[in-house]
Formats: sequence, C-alpha cells, structure tokens
Amino acid sequence: MLRTLIAAALALALVAPAAAAVQPFPHAFHTQEVDVGGGVTIHVRVGGHGPAVLMLHGFGDTGDMWAPLAAVMVRDHTVIVPDLRGFGLSTHTDRGLEKRVEGEDMERVVQALGVSRFDLVTHDIGNMVGYALAAEHPDQVTRWVAMDAPLPGIGHWDDQLKNPKTWHFNFYGRDEERLVAGRERIYLDRFWDELSANPAAIDEATREHYAAIYARPGAIHDAFQTFAAFPRDAVDNRAFLAKGKLTMPVLAIGGDHSYGITLATELSFVATDVRGQSIADAGHWLMEEQPHATVAAIVAFLDAEPN
Repeated sequence: MLRTLIAAALALALVAPAAAAVQPFPHAFHTQEVDVGGGVTIHVRVGGHGPAVLMLHGFGDTGDMWAPLAAVMVRDHTVIVPDLRGFGLSTHTDRGLEKRVEGEDMERVVQALGVSRFDLVTHDIGNMVGYALAAEHPDQVTRWVAMDAPLPGIGHWDDQLKNPKTWHFNFYGRDEERLVAGRERIYLDRFWDELSANPAAIDEATREHYAAIYARPGAIHDAFQTFAAFPRDAVDNRAFLAKGKLTMPVLAIGGDHSYGITLATELSFVATDVRGQSIADAGHWLMEEQPHATVAAIVAFLDAEPN
C-alpha cells in the first residue's frame, strides 16, 4: 500500500499539477470503438494489465477527466475509460440516455474487452450509470468509488430538486438549446464557476477543451436529454433498490464545498458497506480542483486489503 501511494504521488507530480490543463493519457493507452448495438458505438481508452478498473465521467467532462488517475493505475491495472453514450467521441443520440441503458452499454464494453470483474470509479452522471451497472451486475463490481452526486429517486433526491443550483435539471428543449448554441463556453462556465471551491482551479485550457467538445453537433442536445431522463432514472433506481442493497465496499467522496461527507449518507440508501471521505478545498470538480488528494483517496481505497 505505501509503495502504491508513493508511486501515485510521484506520478501525479509528473502529470497533474494542482490546477492543470487536461492531461493526455499515457502512451500505454490505445483507443477503440465498441459497438453496443442499435447503431451506437462507445469510444474507449484502454491501457495496462492486471485487475480491471472502469472509470465513468459526468456532465461537463468526458473520459478525459480521468487521465491523472489512469496514469497511476495503469502501472498495475487494466484501465478502461469510456465516453458515455451521447458524450465526447461516443455516438451522439438522444435514444437510450436512461442510466439503466447506459449501464448496459458499459456491460457490453467490458464484455467486448474480455473483462468479467472490475472496480468502478465514477463522478456525477457517472455515479448514476455506475449504480445501474452495479445493481444489474453486482457480482461483477468488486468495489465502487462514487464522487459528488446523489442518485435520482433515492434518499434525499427531492431536496436536490428544490436546490436553486440544480435548475439545469429542468433546462432542456428546443428553445433552451437555441439559447446555448454558440454559447457553450458561457453555459459551462456557470457550472465550473458556481460549483467549484475555487473557479481558478479550472484553468482556461481545460475550459476551452471541454467547451469545444460540447459545441460539437448533438452534444448539448444529448447532455440536456441526459438530465431530462432523471424522472425515468428515479423509477428505475427504486426498482433496483427493491431487489436489495449493493454489498460491495463503496467509497463516497465529496468536495468539502459540495456534498462532502454527506454523500456517504446518500449512498447508504443503496449499499450496505459505505465509507465517506471529504476532500478539502474542493467543490464538485474534484479531479480538476484537487487531483492529488482525490487520486490518493481513490488509490488507497482500491488498493486496501479486503476485510
């Protein structure tokens, strides 16, 4: 464990300064397109050998967000980093944006790669896809790290719907898309500025990188439809929970200026073995704001000996 943490610190010193532009993935990675059916392909970054870990991004990011963590874990893991359906370089479609369907996309990705068991690391929308995947395939997920977002329909979700900062959950439609078209950077700046502990931690290069991706044809439409699917996701999540709680170890990480330790309470509604960790001086954008501390927390949890 100590050697792993030291290696993580050294790798981060090389690839992830505290407020850095989006990092490239190491040369050990290659990309491939995985056909998950229905005319949809998932863009996947894959590298390394050993126990598998699947990393799922959220809104405002793509799989690119995981490069600092991937650079550490690729030393002794098979690291799998997709772009979700409708995001990044995966197929843009407004079909199948329910998180249950996206969870099945991820199941097809790991099957295509010959992986049957894996650790799961997720953020934001990725938490919702990750829960659907773990609920439907619990024997395949060995451990789950979930970061800074609750689950639709579960726990105190109704309080989230009343929070003024979540107005974007109901901001979708033709006219809303017209308002944002050509102004994607302005729209995304709102999330980076209002949901971070220190907006300067998300630098100009990072903002430009993701703004360009979200300005691609269909990208904002699909992102909006991802939020529009939340009511359906809530129904699905309650159905998953009715079958029983998850039993694999879960680490709930929140920024101290965002969900903090309370995320563990939310995930305890769906899992029996949950521990929480708050990252200091961070808001929602943990990998951008505090990559060193966030990666260290994830690596320590995934490398811990099972109870």
